[in-house]
Order: sequence, then C-alpha cells, then structure tokens
Amino acid sequence: MRLQQSQVSPQKMSVQLLPGEERLVNVEVFTPTRGPLDLYILMDFSNSMADDLDNLKRMGKELAVLVEKLSNDYTIGFGKFVDKVIEPQTDMRPSKLAQPWPNSDPPFSFKNVIKLTTNLDFFNSELQRERISGNLDAPEGGFDAILQAAVCGDRIGWRDNSTHLLVFSTESAFHYEADGANVLSGILPRNDEQCHLDAAGNYTEDINQDYPSIPTLVRLLGKHNIIPIFAVTNHSYTYYKKLQEYFPIAEVGLLQEDSSNILEVMGTAFENIRSKMSIRSEEKPKAFETQFLSTSGSLAQYGNFDFKPGAIGKFQMRLKALRTSDETPVCQMNPDEKAGIMRVKPTTFNAAVSVNATVLCPVCDCEKTPILKAARCNGNGDLVCGKCQCSDGWLGAFCNCSASVSAQAKDQCKGPGMEEPCSGRGDCLECGTCVCHQEQFEGAYCQYDKTQCQRYGGFLCNDRGSCIMGQCACTVGWEGKACECPKSNQTCLDNKGGVCNGRGKCVCGRCECPDSAVEMTATCEPNFQAQLGVCEATRSCVQCQAWKTGEKKEEEECKKCPFKIVMVDELKELLDSCSFRDEDDDCTYHYTVENPTDPTVKDLEVQVLKKKGEFLLWLLPLLLFLLLLLALLLLCCWKYCACCKFVTLHMTEDEYLLRQSLLTSDHLDTPMVRTGPPKGTDVVRWKVTDNVHRGPNHPQALIKPNPKEIIQFPISLRLNRLFSENLSRPESRDAEQLRKEVADNLNEVYKQIPGAQKVQKTSFRMQRNAGKRQDYAIMDTVLSAPRGNYPDIVKLTEKNVQSGNINDLKVVPGYYTVATDREAAGAIEFQEGVESVDVHVPLFVKDEDDDKKQLLVEAMDVPLGIAEIGKRLVNITIIKEHATSVFSFLQPFYTYSRQDGVANIPISREIIEDGRTQVTYRTRDLTAKDKKDYVTVEGDLTYGPGETQKTVPVRLLELGEKDGLLEDKQVKQFVMDLSNPRQGAKLGRYPRTTVTIADQPGERERKVFKSVCHTLSPTTSPGGHLIAPDNPKAKATGPRSIRLNWDPPPGNPMGYKVKYWIYGDPEKDAQVLDVKTPQAELTNLYPYCDYEMRVCGYNAMGDGYNTDVVTCQTLEDVPGEPGRLAFNVISPTVTQVSWGEPAETNGNITAYEVIYTPIDDEQKPVGSAKKVKIDNPKKRMLLIENLQNAQTYQYKVRAKNSVGWGPFRDATINLASQPARPLSIPIIPDIPIVDAEAGDEYDSYLMYSNEVLKSPAGSKTPSVSGDGWKYVKLVGSNLDLRKVSWKKRVDIIPSRLSTDTETSSDEAPNPSHAKTPQPGEDHSIRPTDRQTVQSHSAYQPHLNQKSCDRITTTYLYISNSIVTLVSLYHPSDARLSPGVPDTPSRLVFSALGPTALKVSWQEPHCEKDILGYCVLYQLLNGGDMKRINVTNPAENSVIIQDLLPNHSYLFKVKAQSQEGWGPEREGVITIESAVDPKSPLSPMPGSPFTLSTPSAPGPLVFTALSPDSLQLSWEKPRKPNGDILGYVVTCEQLHGGGDVRSFQVNGDSAETSLTVPNLTENVPYKFKVQARTTQGFGPEREGIITIESQDGSKTNTTDKAFDMNETQNSQQRLSGMVTRQITKEVVQRSVMGGTTVTKKMFYES
Repeated sequence: MRLQQSQVSPQKMSVQLLPGEERLVNVEVFTPTRGPLDLYILMDFSNSMADDLDNLKRMGKELAVLVEKLSNDYTIGFGKFVDKVIEPQTDMRPSKLAQPWPNSDPPFSFKNVIKLTTNLDFFNSELQRERISGNLDAPEGGFDAILQAAVCGDRIGWRDNSTHLLVFSTESAFHYEADGANVLSGILPRNDEQCHLDAAGNYTEDINQDYPSIPTLVRLLGKHNIIPIFAVTNHSYTYYKKLQEYFPIAEVGLLQEDSSNILEVMGTAFENIRSKMSIRSEEKPKAFETQFLSTSGSLAQYGNFDFKPGAIGKFQMRLKALRTSDETPVCQMNPDEKAGIMRVKPTTFNAAVSVNATVLCPVCDCEKTPILKAARCNGNGDLVCGKCQCSDGWLGAFCNCSASVSAQAKDQCKGPGMEEPCSGRGDCLECGTCVCHQEQFEGAYCQYDKTQCQRYGGFLCNDRGSCIMGQCACTVGWEGKACECPKSNQTCLDNKGGVCNGRGKCVCGRCECPDSAVEMTATCEPNFQAQLGVCEATRSCVQCQAWKTGEKKEEEECKKCPFKIVMVDELKELLDSCSFRDEDDDCTYHYTVENPTDPTVKDLEVQVLKKKGEFLLWLLPLLLFLLLLLALLLLCCWKYCACCKFVTLHMTEDEYLLRQSLLTSDHLDTPMVRTGPPKGTDVVRWKVTDNVHRGPNHPQALIKPNPKEIIQFPISLRLNRLFSENLSRPESRDAEQLRKEVADNLNEVYKQIPGAQKVQKTSFRMQRNAGKRQDYAIMDTVLSAPRGNYPDIVKLTEKNVQSGNINDLKVVPGYYTVATDREAAGAIEFQEGVESVDVHVPLFVKDEDDDKKQLLVEAMDVPLGIAEIGKRLVNITIIKEHATSVFSFLQPFYTYSRQDGVANIPISREIIEDGRTQVTYRTRDLTAKDKKDYVTVEGDLTYGPGETQKTVPVRLLELGEKDGLLEDKQVKQFVMDLSNPRQGAKLGRYPRTTVTIADQPGERERKVFKSVCHTLSPTTSPGGHLIAPDNPKAKATGPRSIRLNWDPPPGNPMGYKVKYWIYGDPEKDAQVLDVKTPQAELTNLYPYCDYEMRVCGYNAMGDGYNTDVVTCQTLEDVPGEPGRLAFNVISPTVTQVSWGEPAETNGNITAYEVIYTPIDDEQKPVGSAKKVKIDNPKKRMLLIENLQNAQTYQYKVRAKNSVGWGPFRDATINLASQPARPLSIPIIPDIPIVDAEAGDEYDSYLMYSNEVLKSPAGSKTPSVSGDGWKYVKLVGSNLDLRKVSWKKRVDIIPSRLSTDTETSSDEAPNPSHAKTPQPGEDHSIRPTDRQTVQSHSAYQPHLNQKSCDRITTTYLYISNSIVTLVSLYHPSDARLSPGVPDTPSRLVFSALGPTALKVSWQEPHCEKDILGYCVLYQLLNGGDMKRINVTNPAENSVIIQDLLPNHSYLFKVKAQSQEGWGPEREGVITIESAVDPKSPLSPMPGSPFTLSTPSAPGPLVFTALSPDSLQLSWEKPRKPNGDILGYVVTCEQLHGGGDVRSFQVNGDSAETSLTVPNLTENVPYKFKVQARTTQGFGPEREGIITIESQDGSKTNTTDKAFDMNETQNSQQRLSGMVTRQITKEVVQRSVMGGTTVTKKMFYES
C-alpha cells in the first residue's frame, strides 16, 4: 500500500487562506509494527565510565536481540566523546596527553567510531578495540558530540525513512554555551552548527568554537528528526531530567553505576517514545497558526495521540491564517513570512505532510476600475473606491489644496473665534488639517475635549454614554444632557404598580409630586412614617374638612389635602382608629383611615364619625378634689425630704474639640457623674445626634433618608460574664464559641424585625470607668435591617436588656447601645456606690463629613432610680484637616530588567499648599531577596517648595548559580512602601508599589513555564494578569462537601482555579479544581475536617492573583468502625476488652456501645445478647466477669457522635482456648466492670473502682466477703493513674523533604503527607511511620481534629487463636514543676548544604522567663554527644556545619528557666547527597541534597510459646535506607545481668519473625530490631516484655511489687533513654495469690 510506504497521507497539499480564515485537514498516519530504526549510541569515554564500557562490550548478543526486537530493518552505530582538548577541561601535560590513565587512549572531543551499519558482528568487533580516555573536570563535552551526530548525517549514516534514536550515555553533567569554562580556555566564537568531522571521524573544531546551547540542540535534533535518549546514572539524573523538558520528545533512563542495565533502559525508553506520540509542524510561515485535534474534534494535549503499531491512526489539523502578527497586518508582511511550505508529522516520523500555505490578500473590484482625474477630486487625483488618491503636488480629502501654495497657511487650522491653530491642542498640517496631540481631543480644529461633557454623580455622561464632539451620546434606554434620565418608568412605580401613585409625573426617572399637606414618598404616596404615624399625618385635614377647625381651617390650605373625608354615623371596627380633642370646643372626634380596596383608586378612605364626644362638666369637681389631694401629698413629701440632699446626674464636659486626623477610635468616652448620696441604682438613657450644625434648610438636611434602605445597626450589650484574655483573640476557641452563642440568640430575638438579617462582625472588649461592671465583657455586633426600623430595634433591645436575657443569652441590665449612621441611643447604669460612669459615644466619622461638624450628646431620662438629670448636653466638634501635600507612587507596579542594574522608582508629590515636607520610603522582600536579587533601601525624601517628583534608585543584582539555566526561575518581586508623611502631608492613591525584576532578554524563551497561581493580591495587575476575585465565601453543605462562592474580578476571566487542602497540610499539595463560573462545589472531602481554599482567575495571559485563604469546616458524619478489638484474658471466664478510637471519628465521640453474645460453631446466637453503653468516651475498656466457661462469644463495639451511631467492629474469641502462659498485658484501673451473669437490670450499671476487682475462675458473682462487697486490695494498687498526669509529646517528621522544604516536629499530632489523600485511599498511619498513635483514654483529648481522622490505631489483636501484643504506646513525661519550661513545641530542620543544617524551634510555654536553650546532637548509631548553648532567649535557631552526609543524627532541644531545665524535644534527620566514591564522607561538589528521616522496622509483636520462649515478629520498614539485606535482633535483660544475645535474620519479606528460646520467667527483657541495608544499619525498634509465671508461690510479691516511688524512678529513668524515633513500652506488674494481675505505664520518646 502507498500509505504504508509513505507513512502519512496525504503527502502534499496546497492551501490558500484569507486573513482570519481557518481550515480543517484530515491526516492519516501509519506506524509499522517494526519499522525502520537507526540506533546511534553516543558514550562518555571519561575514566569513570571504564566499567560501563566493559559491560557494553560484553553485551554483543543481548544488543543484537534488542535491536531485532525493536525493528526488522535496523542500523546501529557508535560514537564516543570526552571533552575539549584544552585547559581547563583537559590535563595538557605531554604525558597526560599521551595517556591520561593507565591503558587508555589520548583525550579527544568526539569521534564517530562506527557508522550506522546493519552488520552486528562488525559492530561488536569494532567495539572491542575501544579503550577509555580521560579529562579533568566533571562536566563533559557531550553537547559537541550530539550536535556533530545530528548535522553530519551522511558521515553518521542516518537514513531518510527511519526512526532516528540517539542514546546518550554518561554519568556526569554537561558543558553548555557560555557556561564559563570556555572563557577560561579562551574559546569565544559561537558554534557554527556545521559538520566538522575529518576522514577518521574526529571532531576538528573543538578548540576553536564554543559548546552549543540547549535551544540550538533542541532545534537541530528536531530538524533532523533525531530523538535523544539520555541514559545516565543517579549522580546526574536530575540534570538530564530537567534537560528533557526542553525537547519536544525525549526520554531519560536511570543507569546503574556500571551501566549493566543500559539495554533495559534503551528498550523501556523506545516503548515510552512510541506511547507518547505527538504531532508538530516544522518550518511554519509566521502568518500561520496550527492546532492538532483528535478524531472527536477536541484539542489534543502533547503525547495524547495513541497510534497503535500496525494500524492506521487519524487526526485533524486546524490551519489558521492570522490577521495580524506582532500588531502588523499579515498582508503587509514580507512574502516569505506569509507563504511557505510547512511539514506536519508525528514526532517519531521522518515522513511528513508538505503543506504549501499561502495567505491571500485580494483587492476589491472597485480598486480594479479607478476613475482617473475625477471631477470629485477636482481633476487633481483618481477616485478609487469613493476616496481620492491625489496626484503629486495636491493635498486634501478632495485634492483641492496645492502643496506649494497654501499648504503651510496656518490660518486654515483656526476655527471661528480661535486664537491658536488647532486650539493649541494639535499640529497644523497641510491644507488646514489638524492632527490632535492626544486621543483626548477631537474635532476639525481639536476643539472638543472627550472628558468635558456634562457629568452626573461625578461620572462622565453618568457612565451611561460616551462624550462625542462635546455632547453625551447616550446608550440605549438613557437620555438627558448627562444621560442621567432613564427612558423607562420602572423607578417611578408605586407599591400598587402604578406610576407615581396617579398623582405626579415621572420625569427623568423620578416622580414630581404636587404640593400636598401630607409629606409624600418618592412615588407620591403619603409618608406617614415621617410624621409619626397615619393619625398624626391626617389629623389637620380631617379637622378642616369635617369641622372647619384646626391649623388648616383656611379654605386654601384645606384644599391641599390629598384625600376627601366621608361623614358616617358609625365607624368600621378596625384594629386602629384615630381620635383627637378639638382645641376649639374641647370635644373629641373619631375617624378611621385605610387604603382603598380598589387598586385604581389612589385616595385614602377616611371615615369621620358625625357625633363628637362631649366633655362631661360633672367631672370638674372631682378633678379639683384630686388636685388638692395631690398637692397635699407633695407638701408632705417636700417636708420629709427637706433634710435630704437630692441626687443629680450630669455630664462633666461641656464641649469637645477633636481633629479627625488625630482620632484613634470611632468612639469617644465622655464621663457622667452622680452627686448626692450614691445609694441605690440609677439607669440613664442617652442619645447622640450627628450633624446638628446643619440647619433645616441645609442641602443635606433636605434629603430625606429612604426608610427601606438596608443599613447597619451597631449594637453593644454587656454580657453577664467576665472578660478574659482569650475573648480578645478572635481566633481563640472561647471567642469562637461565645460568638456563635451570641449570634444564635440575637438572631432569634431580632427576627421579629421585618427585613432584619443575621448579626455579624461580633467582637468582645472591656470598658474602663464602667463602675462595678467594668470587668464584664461587652459584646459589639452589627445588625443589618431597614433604616425605618430603628425605633423598633431600640425598643426591642431595651425590653430584652431590662429582663436580663436576650433569648437564652445572659446580659447585664442597664447597658445597651443601638446606633445608625447618623444617630444612636443607649443606656448606662450607676450601681450603688458608683459616682462616675463613661458614656461610649459613636462619632459617625465618614468621608463625606463637612470640614467642621458637630454632634450633640443628650442625657434623656432616668427610667430606673430617683436621680434627676442636671447638665444633660455635651457638644462634640470634629474638624477635618486638609493635607498640604499628597505622596504617591505613579503606578502600583513597575518592571525593570536585571540588565539595567538599577531600578529608578519615581515618587510623586501633589502640592496643595506649597512648602517643605518629608516622607519615608522602604523596600522589603517578596519573592526577590535582599542581597541576592537587589539591595534593600530605606530613608526619607525631603521635598522643597515647588518640587513634585523625586526618584529612589534600587540596585539590581545579577543571577546567582542557583538560578542557572536549568532551574525553574520564579518571578522575582519586591515592594516599596511609603510611610510617615510629615509637615501636614498624607499618602495618596498608591502608597505601595510592586517591582518585578525581569529576566535577561531571550531567557524566558528557553524556559518551560508551568501555570501557577500568583500569591500576591494587588488591587490591579501588571501585564494583563487578573486581580484576585473578591469576597470569597465558603459554606459546608454536608459532611463531605463545601460550596465556595466569590465575586468575579474585572477583566472577563476565562475560568477559575480553586485550590483546596486540609488545614495543616502544605499548600503545594493542594487539589486544584477548574471551573467556569464564580462558584465551586468541593466534594469527596473528609467529614468534620478543616479545609483551606484559595481562588484565582485566569485568562489568555495565564493565571491571575490568589484570594486570601478561606477556611471552612465540613459537617459531622457518623463515626467509622472502632479500632481493632483487643482482649486481655484474665481467666477462662474473665476478660478485659479494649478498642481503639475510630480511625474516622467524623466529629466528637460521645459514647460507645459494647454487645457480647454467646454463639455456636456456625456463628449463630445460643443465648441472649448483653448490651453495655459507656457514656464516657475516654474509657475505651470494659472488664467482663462471669462469662460462661469454654463458651465462644462474639463481641461487637460501635461509637456514637452527635450525628448518630456508627458501624460495629466485631471479633470472636473463646477464652478457654487461649495460651496458659500469657504475656504481661495491662489492666488499667478505673475502667468499667460488668457481670456477664447478672440480671438485665445490671446491663446499664457500670462500676468504677480504684482497685481492679478479681474473681476466682468460675465464680458466678464478683468476689464477696460476708454480706457486702469487699474490694481486695492489690499489691501496688496505691498507684492511682487518675492522680498522675501526663503531657503528650509526639515527634512528627515528614518522610522526605526537598532542599527548600523544612521538616518539623510538632507537638500537636498533625502528621504531614506527601499529598492530600482522598477518602477511599489507604491512608492509615502506622505507629512507626508517623510516630503518632492514639493512646488510651487519658490521652484522647490531645488529638487534634485538624488531622481529619487520618490516624488509625492498632491494639492487641486476635491472630491464629493466639493473643499477641503490639508495642504501640507512647511514653509520657510527668507534670512539670511550676516555672519549669515545657517541651519546645516545634522542631524544624532546614538543609543549608550536604553537611550544614539549620535547627529551629518554637518557644515553649513557661510561667517564668526563658533564660536560654541547649541543643544536643549525636550520630544515631552512637558517638559523642555535642552540645550548643544558646544564651539569648530571643534566638530560637542554630546552624550546625560539621555533619556527615547520608548519616542520621539525633537532635535534642530543651529550654531553661530559673527553676531549671525543661524536657527535651527530640528529632532524627538525615541529609542525603551524592558523595565522592573514593571518599564516602565527602559530598560531591555541586550535587543536590535533600532531607529525609530514617524509618525503623514496624511494631514488634510478641507471642508467648512456652515459659522460656517467645516468638518475635515485625514488619518491613516503610522507608529503609537502601535495599534490605536482613535484620539484627538483640536481646538483653532490662535491669542488667546475663549476656547480650544477638540474632541474624536474612531476607526482606514484608513481615519477618524470630523464635527466641532460653528466656527466664518473670524477668523483663528488652529487644531491639535493626534493619541491615546496602547503606548500613537503620534505626532501631525497641520493645520490652515479660513472660510471667502462673505459679504465684514462685514469685516473691514483695520483691516484685512496684510502689509509687519506684514507679516514678522508673519513669524518670526511661524518659531519658535515647529512643531514636521508635515506639517503646514498659510493662509493670503486680501479683496477688495465684493470679496474675498487671498494671502498665506508658512512655514515649
């Protein structure tokens, strides 16, 4: 088939496209199953590759098999390289030039040894003759060899129709263009990219021209269809992995040190290349753009074309002709840029589709038929498509202006009344043509300014139109001179849907209402709220119409009333009716007001009762009598109080004069005092009114506020609880809980207010001079509600405060504040004995305030108490000062090239009042670093009179070594801030600017950029990047989902990227979700887990700036299964069952339920099930007595949280089948005890005992003496664990970190992860791997929910019917003495080099001052302990320079106070780096280095086999240092005595076991297990265990018992052991009679 021969179809095609036109082309490709292959091996022949060459020589047969497997039409060739034969690359001594190493060839640059051939025997025979050579420096000249192999096609033997593979084998890095080596050798000319091989195949120009650059290699290898395969060793793997990114297709394989696996690397690379096929276009003209699509029509990513060998593959090419290129129309480009032949082909093919592409730039028909010497052009030009093209010497639109006569007449550029040509805003050209200087001006004479049209609300043309020729051209739907008037009447609609209530006219979007006696709303509806209600508003109109009385009794005034009354004999029964006394006749009249039922009727329906109420004359005598009686009572009171002093309240200050620029708060505390006997309680109501200086006719006073406008009401209440320091920290748990309680109760109360929203911005504070209540917390919050509800909010607040309760929230009566943006009301309380209290007055400071405004504070009345108010008014005047100068940067962002060497940053000054002034400037780091990227500056700028701008120079530094060619360069930025303006100045629009240091020209083109979200959040963005989205809000919608919303940023984003990660995990491991709308639904999350989120938008320029971090916690869910059940077999009828907390608590565990049921061999119940509920979640153990002997039971345990019960964890065990000689297993005092044989009423009765109650085997009831209970006191039972406290201390070190990452040891058990796991993954944490294990009940509160329940716990478990014990428990240290520092709460390691480390820690909690620190470190496998004393308590880090590479070190840090040294924080760390093979303790210069933490073998499992033997098993280390060869196990008696025994165990299976014989009963043994690897020995895993005797007569209870003091000594002794990141347990036991009862203490490293 033709298709199989050519490999592509079609082979040639021609395409002609108009600018902007595109076309789809279908292409078929054929990949032969074993197509033609050219394989050229290019090998490093430096001396270090000697063993590699020997291996390759021995692989002749294997190489033949490989190439025949890859292709049935192959050629193979061989080349070698070392480096340029010149100093400093090569030793130029004659002896070294002849033979640099024993039995070696002279040095050379590159030689083509074997041309591509099909004769494998010839290839192998020629290869056997080759000998190694050598050079001086480590990087080699391989780039010279690659270039010559690419351009010397005929000399190498590349074939046209085959796949070209170049295998590049080395163990060293590479030289590249301008890397510095050739400067030393004097070689400066660039590589000419030509072939320079002589007849022998040697490269002849190595000492005359530089190495090629990476872009040169990428271009030439692509041009000649050569695919590189870099086969490199571990020493240089990272270099070539980065180099791979620059090639469109390339592979990197990891060689063993002797290249013994080179054939395997070649085969794997070839398969990877075939699986990563992509399409590219070569030699594409500049005017064209290509895209490649899959057959489904979707844009294909690189490597996504899966073309099967032997089958026809299809794809589509989208070819588009651009309209412009670099802002130049394509029709104006050079011919070779808009036409040419491009080659489209798969990356592994030589054959290609040749596309002859041309951009058509056709002409219009009218251009083909011009009218010569047209009359319209005055005979001086041709008319082409309606436009004059003037002949030489003629100018103008109609060719009516002679260039020689009138072209230079400036008067033609002056309009009527103008003095300057072109209005002084442009240049006058020939024939009176004005060219305006700026786009701002337009018109024939530049007479119009586009910014000088009418404005409305400060906006040009109301932002609803454009300024064209001096007038506003409005958009659709708007009109008016300033486009201020909407054409629709939507803004004039009243509540009934009518226009202006039928009374007025809708003019310019507003209702013009007729004059009326009643105040009208904006839609011409009566506004009764503004006049204190409907009755008050209608009273005068009813009087004048019904009785011709009242203030509107004049006929003209009465006619202005907006309604007519109806006189009736009987009023309707309405809820509210109006009644007033007529002043003219002292009669009372009654009427009702209601809205009409007919929506077409606009007037109110007012019905007036015809008959007035008469004033009864017979009441006068009775009233006179009552008045006399009242006067008599008043006289008695006056006589009684004559000797008493009156109590008065008054403001102490008359007036305050404040300057707004000096205000530090938006409130003012003004004192009120009480004179007279301070007895009893007085409550004073007060109010404050803003802007009282404005008269009734002031323009702002005439603007009536909209009562429906939603505004914020700040509210303050005094809570009935004392203020604490935690409440002042918003992030504290106390503040968060109280904030939630306040919100719940206030929302419940204020929901009575129509339109009220939930409270927000709740905070807590104290107030001085508040009497006896000043230590109580004051709550400040904000309620959003309609403005017209202000009186109702005040009344509702006062009512609830007087009762002392806001729903269920306790408050102190007598204190509240409710404010708006213009007035406030509140109350204060004088308690008995208090003479002075401050009033917390809001100042209503706003930007739109007058230059001088006044507030009036007024003490209103005393609703509770006998005091009278004396001086009740306080005037507050606030003066707004104007700045004399305004300092600002000209723009918020600048970009300077690093090559400039200096960034000159201008700082402008706007002069308002001229004179001298100063401002401070200072730079600080962002991603750019001081003394690395730039030199920081700070100082003061002084401006003299008239000076408006000065420049601050900032020196820019050259790139360092770490920012070399192959490094991913980060965008370098720093900021400069302005501060401290003086002499009356202030800061303006841009007080901060961000400076970007641009890379050298062309450098960005050599990089492969990855799309990352920026971490800055400026207000605007340079370079077209989007600013951060606004107002991100997150809300949990379920246990595993969160909804995130945000406001879109300006700039039309194409989409958004949402990053989210678990709180505590690094942000770099975040999940990224791409969405197209401003909201995202995050799913598949962990329940009851804190998450952090960021959002950034993206457009064609890339990703924009991130929002700030948003946090949200998912909702609770039912808990998972409890941890593995553990059984302590006390006897055949008594067992202690314990369990671990669920791996996924999904909330706070509140209870457990244990169900145990007797079952038969078929797992069917043979008796009733017993249920026991344990309400204390800390007690995860249960002692069950009087079980049936030899009966199998099924035990089930489940956990409960606030959501409900979780699933059961179950286990089945027959106690009688367990071994007769148990190991020492703990029974913890104060655990629940139940009786399996008791009645049903016993199920819920849990007995908690300080001693462990034991029953004889087979007993039907608990141990009984006499008629009552008798607790048998056990030996050693004076140890009450409830009276011993432990502080949990856990070291957490991530398993592996990069050089730029810190590893830390946190006190909170929050493990690090290489990635954020998803639910459903296996994310259990072994005790050794994370050094974080849940302990028994007392330790549970220390667990941090932030870890999101990714911790699982392994306990004693059933395995092959043998009870085994796992060493899991962490030790704890005893409570510290007061004043002694705690353990440093965080240990951080930062690698500074292969032998240098920075150790940092956080200051521990201590009741007294820290005096200093001590850092201890030693090799993990032993050695001298080194000590560093830190005497300055402010320093919390040290740098250690003398470490050995690839060695594990144990570090300890502790703090000291006057009371002594605190406990130590431990951590183990290793700096891994490449070392010199001849000197393993010396790192390789320039090699990368990383931090790692060694891993010990898994938890030790002990199984008793006999009185003197046990089985020990363990799991393989998760991260061993090298390949595991076996293990070393040591065994010794814990307290000394006997020999230390060692065992060798070979193999690296997942689980390993060892039987240890010849042990002694009742003697504690310490076992250590250590992995033996190719890199040496790893860290140890320790475990301590005792095989106990069942014969009590052989045991001396006195000698074996542990009293409290001995326990404490053991505790102190063990806590000081060097544990080397292992989990360790110590078992203590007590024995009574013939039964073993044990107690256990737990310690941790």
